[in-house]
Amino acid sequence: MKDDDSDEDIFLDDSFFVNRDYELTTFNFGNSALQLFCLRSSSRQLVWPGAVLLNNYLSGNPKMLEGLSIIELGSGVGITGILCSRFCSEVVLTDHNEEVLEILRKNIALESSFGNLISSGLNAEKLEWGNRDQLGQILQKYRGGFDLILGADICFQQSSVPVLFRTVEILLRSQAGKCRFILAYVSRTKNMDEMVINEAVKLGMEVNEVAGTRSIISNLEGVIYEIILPKQH
Repeated sequence: MKDDDSDEDIFLDDSFFVNRDYELTTFNFGNSALQLFCLRSSSRQLVWPGAVLLNNYLSGNPKMLEGLSIIELGSGVGITGILCSRFCSEVVLTDHNEEVLEILRKNIALESSFGNLISSGLNAEKLEWGNRDQLGQILQKYRGGFDLILGADICFQQSSVPVLFRTVEILLRSQAGKCRFILAYVSRTKNMDEMVINEAVKLGMEVNEVAGTRSIISNLEGVIYEIILPKQH
């Protein structure tokens, strides 16, 4: 965690993904090797430290994914969701950016061509956090709902945190206490550290640190939180 209270956010404008000069890149997590299309010479920038943290955790605990239906928020190139597709029943990858969705669909097709899929469904859907119409369409399409919400290093702009957690709240409520949000969080500023916890608590969520996950990734402190919405009695 940084020692200052800087409000500096990390910004990626849409043009970052417009370059369609892709290269095939291999990533290894536990016993799983993933091959994904990434932007040429940009693989390191597109795999955030939180994704490494979450993928290491999930690849070390594959039984927690068995038989589950998962939705990932802010999927990027799909490195976390595609790993999960090897262990669970259904995975929905989401992003708001059309160019990102293009990469996601290429990587879904690539993974399918390798015959690695355990899940009966691996799909990409457009979802802008806070967009109730898009979220409603997803919940209508995937009527069984989701057992697990995943987010890897998706809290880096303060303006996006409230709408992120409102989106998570709707997903959690749709499953009436049966759904969990697994967030791989990387600390960059004290203000963001506090904001993430405060936004969750403000919406009635319970935030628990997953034991043994706090570690240093790319010189930053990361941790995995399990976030639930307790049943109301």
